[in-house]
Amino acid sequence: MVKIAARAKLNLFLEVTRRRPDGYHDLATLFARIGLADALTLRRSAAPGIALKVEGGPALGKPQDNIVYKAAEKFFAAFGISPAVEIKLKKNIPVGAGLGGGSSDGAAALLGLAKLYRTPRSAFPRLMKIAAAIGSDVPFFMLDEVLAEGRGRGEKLKPLKPAGRLPHIVLVYPGVPVYTKDVYGNLKLGAAPEIKARLREFSELCSFMKKGAFVPGQSGRLFNRLEDPVLPRHKAVRLARERLAGLGADAVLMSGSGACVFGLCRGRAKAALIAKAMGRIKGYRVFLTKFC
Repeated sequence: MVKIAARAKLNLFLEVTRRRPDGYHDLATLFARIGLADALTLRRSAAPGIALKVEGGPALGKPQDNIVYKAAEKFFAAFGISPAVEIKLKKNIPVGAGLGGGSSDGAAALLGLAKLYRTPRSAFPRLMKIAAAIGSDVPFFMLDEVLAEGRGRGEKLKPLKPAGRLPHIVLVYPGVPVYTKDVYGNLKLGAAPEIKARLREFSELCSFMKKGAFVPGQSGRLFNRLEDPVLPRHKAVRLARERLAGLGADAVLMSGSGACVFGLCRGRAKAALIAKAMGRIKGYRVFLTKFC
């Protein structure tokens, strides 16, 4: 039996640089792995096939439609193994939240199956190829890294080693999902000079993180282009962001395509006070967590 945590992510920076001919978008993003996680348990079964059970969260359709099931199918096909496995997925990460919960589950399934079936370390590039095929964010979750720069669709990764103490995180899900397809459908790209300026800020932010110089005075370099199509159309997300800022978080941003927003605080005590205040608001799910 193998147990594995499927951790959520934040985007500390996200600029969309162009629309691609294949319908996807090219990004410049800074992924950050955090403590909030789904949990997968995998065990071999006497019965053939893939048996997936999901606990928690909303009904997500047939097991065959779940990214964990799809990842397992591709794993067995790639390695020529006859499937005979039971997988239990316990959902803790909100759905439609911009936290990469589904992508993380898919990566955890691949890593868990590789451990369960004792595939060699040399097979990791094959696992990464599967990861990229099932979702743009999935390759990040395959890495054992806190931070990574993402380019292309997000699958071109460069690990970033932070120095110094990273801030604490107050994560708020405002109770309603936001769907990525709708967000990108309403997105207007920035003008070329603006994108160029944002990419300079992206490089500066990464440099500050490497030097351990990420402080409130530099928090203005946090950026998410997807706030433009989301905040005007989703009042719940906008209000959650405004409330976090009003309570004094050192930096506030929406993660990914929403609906979660997060506040960064240098001190845990301050973060705990903000989390407590946000937790009093009806309909909110609030998590006090950290980078990990």
